[in-house]
Amino acid sequence: MSRQDFLRRMPELAQTFRRPDRLAQRLHMDFSLLILLMALTAIGLTVLYSASGHNLASVEKQGSFFVVAYVTMFVVAQIPVDFLRRSAAIAYIGGLVLLLAVMLFGDISMGAQRWLQIGRFRFQPSEIMKLAMPITVAAFLSATTLPPKFKHVMISLALILLPVMVIMEQPDLGTAILVLVSGMVILFFAGLPWLYIFAALAIFFASLYPIWHFVLHDYQRQRVLTMLDPSQDPLGTGWNIIQSKTAIGSGGLSGKGWMLGTQSRLDFLPEGHTDFIIAVLSEEFGLIGVLLLLSIYFLIVVRGMIIAVGSQNTFSRLLAAGISTTFFVYVFVNMGMVSGMLPVVGVPLPLISQGGTAIVALFAGFGMLMAISTEKKRVMMQEI
Repeated sequence: MSRQDFLRRMPELAQTFRRPDRLAQRLHMDFSLLILLMALTAIGLTVLYSASGHNLASVEKQGSFFVVAYVTMFVVAQIPVDFLRRSAAIAYIGGLVLLLAVMLFGDISMGAQRWLQIGRFRFQPSEIMKLAMPITVAAFLSATTLPPKFKHVMISLALILLPVMVIMEQPDLGTAILVLVSGMVILFFAGLPWLYIFAALAIFFASLYPIWHFVLHDYQRQRVLTMLDPSQDPLGTGWNIIQSKTAIGSGGLSGKGWMLGTQSRLDFLPEGHTDFIIAVLSEEFGLIGVLLLLSIYFLIVVRGMIIAVGSQNTFSRLLAAGISTTFFVYVFVNMGMVSGMLPVVGVPLPLISQGGTAIVALFAGFGMLMAISTEKKRVMMQEI
């Protein structure tokens, strides 16, 4: 930077380094986002202790996952955004190879083949694709003229649908939907013409019949029927939804109190520590607790969108908007599923449900958001 440029930009630079969070900027951390994530972590561990039957080992295991996740977020936040863009093809191909490896060598658990075991490390490659997909689509579209032309839309759809179809073969409809969404929201924010959107919706509705009969598995069709009328099989497929609704309704305004929920404590609510953990929270902390949780989720999404609006280039804007919107979809699908508004598809509640790979993948996404948030500061400091 020349002396003249430095003098011209001195007020801007001075304002930057006078900010209270300048340490966070130097570390490429977004303080606002970090505080919200720490609040979710505390809530998640608190609810998990009750939902797991006061099992301290489960909380300690989840805590170790959070430690790995925070370290992962910090490391990812140090990566220049341009490096993410240039590495998109490698991430996509690597994720696709791992998905294909699952089909050949993956562990089978509860009738699904979703896991890879490498030594003592066991993980779901589909979680990697949740990150690789938005990076890839954002990198591809940012290198084209926006709004995207028809051929670019078709290429983007091919990039999205290929891993989605592989994941559905595992079968894992919930993750396939999330990967699909993570790519489609990027396409939407790139300026996809409304004509294409309406045409896609028309094709989707026209395809419902063949999808129902030839794509969905028997148990997936049963989940849709259960959503429409869980009372048809109250002691079988409808049990989870009925007990979940009972737990949510019995919490009232302020809840029964921490560790005093009867549905989870008496084992009426299956999977209370994973997919249905919001029902446990609702029963113990009531509507007030759910609204508090929703407020934190809302603030995280808003902060992500603010980062997207202030991004330095098209790739950063698309990626930040895509990550933020996909996070919202995670929350929406889980809560819709637990409340009986959507079919049960096995989507955990972000940062609250018990899990390992999913938490680390989510925090890696937040690391990307933080890298984008501090991108301007990174460039300015390099120029100095």
